[in-house]
Amino acid sequence: MDNPIAANVLGTAGAVCWSIQLIPQIVINYRRHHTTGLQPSMMLLWAFAGVPLGIYNIVSGFNIALQIQPQILTLLSLVTWAQCLYYSSKWNVQKCVVVTSAVGAILGGIEAGLIFALRIPKRDGLQWPLTLMAVLSAVFLSLGVLTHYWDIYTHKTVRGISFLFVFIDALGDLTSLVSIFFEKHLDVLGMVIYGSELVLWIGVMACGGWFNLKPWVERWLKKRREGSSTEADDGSRGNNTIMVHDTPSSTSVFRTPTSEDRAVVRREARTSEIEV
Repeated sequence: MDNPIAANVLGTAGAVCWSIQLIPQIVINYRRHHTTGLQPSMMLLWAFAGVPLGIYNIVSGFNIALQIQPQILTLLSLVTWAQCLYYSSKWNVQKCVVVTSAVGAILGGIEAGLIFALRIPKRDGLQWPLTLMAVLSAVFLSLGVLTHYWDIYTHKTVRGISFLFVFIDALGDLTSLVSIFFEKHLDVLGMVIYGSELVLWIGVMACGGWFNLKPWVERWLKKRREGSSTEADDGSRGNNTIMVHDTPSSTSVFRTPTSEDRAVVRREARTSEIEV
């Protein structure tokens, strides 16, 4: 389905999502001053994935948005990886900047060199080098997300990762995947790259619903039930108190003569006899 306008619009939407996907994670890491639960190996694998993905998208001639997208992925992944080094590994700022900048420069050099190198076999009709790039990017992206699956399995909860980041990333995968359908040629490998990560993120969100959201909802419902029963008990006790105080006792209504009363009656009788 050849629709360049739709391909560019959806590709741009995917690029925008991938441009901001890690920003919520970066912000939450900064605010809480730790990256406990966030897998630094995932961030490094994603930085690596941006290289073959960028090569594949550029050499394949995808729309400009999809060509820029992997570069943003690598940049934000390296920034998040630097946060993991700073907060969890206790590296100082200078060391973090030097190491991540060096890694970024090496990755950028590799990508630029391979872009020029792989244009030659593509022009000659040789497809397997580009296929290899697509497979590598899919493997790195999937392995990055799978590291969180192991953490979820170990701790029985989804921790350290922003669900807003997960949602935006999955949305970016979805829009990028759909944009491929509007390209001149349907690219199956591109669909595999974005589709595999989309499926894995859906799995993470499902785990979050089961391990994080479900217990929270159960606690909230239990608290509501306990609050309702407490209010009912308090109301019942309040009504009983009012009845006891407002209703006269049976002894005050049906009163019988006491010994003191009988003595008073006898004295009055003797007095009347003497007077007679």
